[in-house]
Amino acid sequence: MDTRSFLVVDGANVVGSVPDGWWKDRAGAARRLHERLLVADTSYDEIVLVLEGQAKAGVRAGRDGHVRTVHAARDGDAEIREQARRAGEAGGHVVVVTADRALAANVSPAQVLSPSWLLDRL
Repeated sequence: MDTRSFLVVDGANVVGSVPDGWWKDRAGAARRLHERLLVADTSYDEIVLVLEGQAKAGVRAGRDGHVRTVHAARDGDAEIREQARRAGEAGGHVVVVTADRALAANVSPAQVLSPSWLLDRL
């Protein structure tokens, strides 16, 4: 049984929670979030950053230290649900960071925390 902990980050939702002009440069905003996650001192074994749309151009898909970036093939919500499901099936403790209520209702049994919770720790 895997006892690892996973933090699955809704990249679009976290970036969109701060009105800093991210909409002018979605790729740049995704890259800045990725850089902050790389140096964040968290208790999670793996951080899964899910990117969609134009944001995917800011960070290559793959592993970089304890951060694994996933490019959503379709919509980000479906990929976030899939990543949370995989981690949960492996027996890991899963936390999803999003403010999307519909998504939060569909990632059970993962714990859901807000983008502000994450940003306060970066």
